[in-house]
Amino acid sequence: MTTTAPAPAEAAETAPAPTATSAAPADRRRWIALAVILTASAMDLIDATIVNIAIPSIRQDTGASFSALQWVTAGYALAFAIGLITGGRLGDIYGRKKLFLLGMAGFTAASALCGLAAGPGMLVGARVLQGAMAALMVPQVLAIIHVSFPAHERGKVFGMFGAVMGLGAVCGPLIGALLTEGNLLGLEWRPIFLINLPVGIAGLLLGARFVTESRAPRALRLDFVGTALATLGLLMLLYPLTQGRESGWPLWGFVSMAASPLVLAVFVRYERAKARKDGSPLVELSLFRLRTFAAGVGVQLTFGAASGLFFLIWTLHMQLGLGWGPLHAGLTGLPFSLACSAAAGMSVQKLVPRFGRKVLQAGALIMLSGALLYLWDAGHHGTSLQSWQMIPAMLLLGAGMGLIVAPITDSVLSEVPAGHSGSASGIFNTTGQLGMALGLGLSSVAFFGVADDAGAGAAPGASFIQATTHSLWWVSGGLVIVFGLLFLLPKRVRTQDAPAA
Repeated sequence: MTTTAPAPAEAAETAPAPTATSAAPADRRRWIALAVILTASAMDLIDATIVNIAIPSIRQDTGASFSALQWVTAGYALAFAIGLITGGRLGDIYGRKKLFLLGMAGFTAASALCGLAAGPGMLVGARVLQGAMAALMVPQVLAIIHVSFPAHERGKVFGMFGAVMGLGAVCGPLIGALLTEGNLLGLEWRPIFLINLPVGIAGLLLGARFVTESRAPRALRLDFVGTALATLGLLMLLYPLTQGRESGWPLWGFVSMAASPLVLAVFVRYERAKARKDGSPLVELSLFRLRTFAAGVGVQLTFGAASGLFFLIWTLHMQLGLGWGPLHAGLTGLPFSLACSAAAGMSVQKLVPRFGRKVLQAGALIMLSGALLYLWDAGHHGTSLQSWQMIPAMLLLGAGMGLIVAPITDSVLSEVPAGHSGSASGIFNTTGQLGMALGLGLSSVAFFGVADDAGAGAAPGASFIQATTHSLWWVSGGLVIVFGLLFLLPKRVRTQDAPAA
């Protein structure tokens, strides 16, 4: 599940807002444009959440290895993360409408390739392409909203944006379960991707007509070298981490993982030189001098890793460990989704304005208690665990997550200078996606390695139960780290005319 809001284009805050005349009746079509771009955002979110529930069916139908299944989800997250900042800058330079439509066309084509994939390799490649296209499409959404609506309307528009995102988070797993279990036209899991085709085609036609073109007056330059170095460093870590178990943990994997920090150090050095040269590095490193921002990035990375690991093992536990079908698993997750949406709304509107940082810390502790309760349920009941017995843990996990994901961005970015808010938002959202990819990579050690060791002579599903309980300790450890890092965030979100806490 993706819980991170899309990053706005980096120069969005400098773009001129529409005048009263441009927002008059002649431009009512902007509301149709809003429906188009919100649908695109929901399509990305649903596509990220819809896949997890279908992973066991993909494995059964294609014979995919567990490492390939990890890449089906991690490949999307990694490509999305790496391309987010560059996608935003491309929109600023060449036009947000143009990049939005290009991204939507590519996303739709990649969805078709996913649905028609002849084997695991093609599916993984199509998912990587899908993530890259999402990185072109999604960053344009908030920038288009910013330049299409005057300030007095944006509160209502962003409220609609949040509602659509919440609805996507709730509906994604359930839609995936219905499509997978329904086995439409004998296509098994493939409709979870093919459903994007009519939505994408309609979005392209309406977007071409109703979305208004805009560019940033002072767009930052592209940083292809920085992007290449970051991609290389991350792949040197994630590829052997994901593939190593099935390859018997060869020496080259450990060498690659050990060399990854060196490549990332070269990336940092290059970014500093790039900042001195033309002021447009991929990552604005000066932001990390702010303690609250650096800590917030740490929270986002760790929380993303814990979430990525949890959502994968949760699906595998229910379907491979307990033998449930996709619809049974999807309905079991409904209390989680509803609790997450309800808590997210309450946290932003009522709780954070009154209690500040304590709300996020309470969310981490509530989510931790849910993870520990789920761990106890899985270990105590084994393969006889019933859906109703999971409800308390699901409610705690969902409520805890909602208390964190909704207010975290505001809290972390509250002390960032206005001139760097776009860059900071891009880095922050990218970090969440990288955390998801890292968590999925760690499942090789935390989940699949334990399932392999416990599998010999074990009853069907028992090895996955043991792997689930072991992985939940990893998730719990990540949430403890998140709780500790939250102490470094400001006690209250700073407003324009209020000093920092």
